[in-house]
Amino acid sequence: MTLLHDLTGAPPGMTGGALLLRLSAIGAVLAGTVGTFAYAGGWLAPGLVTPARVVDRFEAVNGPHPGFRRNHAKGLCVAGRFSGNGAGVRLSKAGMFAAGRVTPVEGRVALAGGQPYAADAEATVRSLALRFQLPDGEEWRTGLNNIPVFPVRTPEAFYAQLLAAKPDPATGKPDPERLKAFFAAHPESATAAALIKARTVTAGFADSTFWSLNAFRFVAADGSTRPVRWAFVPDPASAPKGAADAATTDRDALFDAFVAQLAQGPRRWHLVVTLGQSGDPTDDATRPWPAHRETVDVGTLTLTAAMPEAASTCRDINFDPLVLPAGIAPSDDPLLSARSAAYAQSFTRRAGETKTPSAVAAGAPIHGAAL
Repeated sequence: MTLLHDLTGAPPGMTGGALLLRLSAIGAVLAGTVGTFAYAGGWLAPGLVTPARVVDRFEAVNGPHPGFRRNHAKGLCVAGRFSGNGAGVRLSKAGMFAAGRVTPVEGRVALAGGQPYAADAEATVRSLALRFQLPDGEEWRTGLNNIPVFPVRTPEAFYAQLLAAKPDPATGKPDPERLKAFFAAHPESATAAALIKARTVTAGFADSTFWSLNAFRFVAADGSTRPVRWAFVPDPASAPKGAADAATTDRDALFDAFVAQLAQGPRRWHLVVTLGQSGDPTDDATRPWPAHRETVDVGTLTLTAAMPEAASTCRDINFDPLVLPAGIAPSDDPLLSARSAAYAQSFTRRAGETKTPSAVAAGAPIHGAAL
């Protein structure tokens, strides 16, 4: 069975024209996820690729948007709290998992890509970035996406993907031949793209599941460690009402709908930790762990407020995934340090630029229950 058949489901006898149409569809998936993380560091030939040059590439693809993130440029700030239920204490010594512990949280919901004023599209990858502020001065910062796997395994593959998914100015879509060559060279990405394409896309932010994608390690009080991945899974009891949906002609439909839903009441997600076992890949974000792995619900995230990006809000937070409290440690996934370095480069650039109003106005700030 060929790579293209594995990826597209195309029968071996499919005509060239039909196959190109299938490739275009997969290309849309790739283009929608290419902006979710960024490569940086010395994994490629020294002097060839640096964090600065990778961010340059994002700017070249998306155009100049001073003051905005080079990736996940369109977003809205959120705030709330995390309530530990005690189930995570045996796994990690991080303080927010203690039963009854309430930790203030601020964060951001956003759409992948570097276009801050692009119209919302249901299929665009959605993200949730969070900053947990622990009482002893520690922090936990994490960025998640509503896709079950990441489309590449290594920083080198990410860089190749970024080029392969670059839209052709004539069509606005990736070149099918470039995509074909990329998938031929990276079969693991072909498999991952098929999983991403097959996922269920929900109505909006409030009913999305957000996955960590990368593996980490939990460190228990006795020093024992184990690999983990986590996801924020929406609580059905706080599911949004259909009446809150924004009109489809609204360019900020997903964000406006989320603000309207928060006005109805807080929205909640359960933090569900998946426990890895020996042999589960911790250095390959393209591969899901077996579905029967043990999961533990360790607490509830409650978002109660939303507001446009501005000074003193999430606008000036770098959601570096390597800002971790005692009890959570990075895995050997090479994308973690790549993300960290690229985020720092993007943050440094926009910190020195003139700020413009938030790309998502979303009306007046909406505040729910007190933190």
